[in-house]
Amino acid sequence: MGKMLIDAVNAAPDATLAAAFDIEDDADAALAQADCLIDFTRPEGTLKHLEICRRRGVSAVIGTTGFSAGQKQRIDAFAKDIPIVFAPNMAVGVNAVFKLLDVAARILDEGYDIEVIEAHHRLKVDAPSGTALRMGEVVAAALGRNLEECAVYGREGHTGERPATQIGFSTIRGGDIVGDHTVLFAGIGERIEITHKSASRMPYALGSLRAARFLQGKKNGLFDMQDVLGLR
Repeated sequence: MGKMLIDAVNAAPDATLAAAFDIEDDADAALAQADCLIDFTRPEGTLKHLEICRRRGVSAVIGTTGFSAGQKQRIDAFAKDIPIVFAPNMAVGVNAVFKLLDVAARILDEGYDIEVIEAHHRLKVDAPSGTALRMGEVVAAALGRNLEECAVYGREGHTGERPATQIGFSTIRGGDIVGDHTVLFAGIGERIEITHKSASRMPYALGSLRAARFLQGKKNGLFDMQDVLGLR
């Protein structure tokens, strides 16, 4: 992902790469000349970088996933001082799917069972993916449900009948799958599937640049890609 971001920035006529750094590097020195940080790391690393961004007045685009509720609250706190775009998926196409899911869920609000299926490469460390969880959140919100109360993450053994309000998640890990996500609405006699498949990581990089442009001139605030794309 880091290499893809570097390629995207270098190809953009309106962006300059100030620095690229990893866990072994001096993050403070790397951010000294930056206007915006694009961070695809791990939650602990991202939070340390946000400390530096706040001190230096650098905006941030966060593509990291796997944050706990407490860590998300810390991001909220940082956003009071600097502008942040925080989204589980930066790809424009995925965020278009979020909008489609909101519409579909409102139409298919009765008589349809909902399942979220996601597949990623064998090296991904969190499950379900942040994108899959966001899809579940979008659908649950459209239906007036609380995802924490209706979600089930995998099934095994004698599970009994499926509750009508349940939203199920299935996770696949293998090979070099970049990222596939499907939300299935299963009714009586029909199935509706809304799917997004990533062939490369470049859409995430291009969406991140779009988010960085969106933050220009902003003083503070917490935004997501729906804000960036004007889909509110």
